[in-house]
Amino acid sequence: MRGRPDEATPSQDSELQEELQGMEARVRKMRNTRNSFSDQARTIADKRNAVQGQYKEHREKIDLVMAEMKAVRAEIKMFKEKRNAIQQQLREIINQAKGRRDEKGEKKSATAEYAKLRHDVQSLETTFETSSVGQKKEKEMIKQIKEMSLRIKELAPEVTHFEMIKVDLSDMDTAIKTLRSEADAAHKEMLEAVARADVLSPEVDEAFSHRDFLKAEGDRLHTEFLELRQKSDDMHNKITELMVDVNKVRDKLNMARDERKSWMTDHNALVKAEMKTGAESAEVADKLVSTLLESGGITFGGIGQTDGASSSKRKSKSGKKKSMRKLDMTASRRRWGVLLFGVIMAGGQGSRLRPLTLTRPKPMVEVLGRPLIAFVKDAMQDSSIDTIVVTTVYRGKQLKQHF
Repeated sequence: MRGRPDEATPSQDSELQEELQGMEARVRKMRNTRNSFSDQARTIADKRNAVQGQYKEHREKIDLVMAEMKAVRAEIKMFKEKRNAIQQQLREIINQAKGRRDEKGEKKSATAEYAKLRHDVQSLETTFETSSVGQKKEKEMIKQIKEMSLRIKELAPEVTHFEMIKVDLSDMDTAIKTLRSEADAAHKEMLEAVARADVLSPEVDEAFSHRDFLKAEGDRLHTEFLELRQKSDDMHNKITELMVDVNKVRDKLNMARDERKSWMTDHNALVKAEMKTGAESAEVADKLVSTLLESGGITFGGIGQTDGASSSKRKSKSGKKKSMRKLDMTASRRRWGVLLFGVIMAGGQGSRLRPLTLTRPKPMVEVLGRPLIAFVKDAMQDSSIDTIVVTTVYRGKQLKQHF
């Protein structure tokens, strides 16, 4: 029987296989975990994107509400400034009417001075046109009118800035009443604008509150997404590191398989060469002829020298029926140098016979008190097999010990 040169290899392969299976199971589990993290990250990303979309839409709504609020506030400011300007104008006219100085107490207000100068110029012009005065007096009046007109031009820009309402300053009472009415109207419009602002204020507050909520929710989901993606990346890195070790074990197994395959190829080539007959190989035929010539004789038909005597005996018997001579094929093959080889494939692990094959190879499982391989060996011997070759892998040492 011929076995493998290295009987420890099957055991080593088995250990490598078990190690590889364990590592591959870990890789599958880690991949499932990584994929779970990735799926969760995608789900969170979809939620985050939806919230961010709502946030953008809400920002547009806030812009509209704030534009409306800004317009209302602009109205409030405008009406307030108008009211204050009218009230300032009113105070100037009242001060003029009472002949009082303004709040600073240093000089008359520009409005009062402007109104008085215009009134004085108008009176002088009326007197100049309707009255007969001397030449000297006329020159003085003309000079006064020129001086007051120049002063009126100087005061005009300042007075025009505060003069919101055009009134007839010659009639102070009517002017005061008109200005008060206009100031009240401006104040009323300002209050109406303030009321509209008060109505919009809760809507603005709610809009900003919802905006802050959407922003916080979007930030929370984004943070959760980053955490899940980091977990997925970390798990992927661990898988990559483990796959380096997995590939090393696979390389070892592949090297062992290639070695066994090479050994089996060489072994089969050797067996095939030994099983060649003279008809198949000229070299074998030459060796056979040389052997036969050295033995001193050649016998054809597979009949020995004693076959002639037995033939004459058979002829001396009654001529009823000739007996058929049984050829001894084993002896004939041996005379011609023909050898028969038998191969028993005994390398399987017998996984379908477990647990019987956990501690022994499948050919060593006993049937009727004998191992299975014993029955095969007996059958091959009964068939005149000259050489029996047993190929082993799994627990081949037990097979070797048996034979």
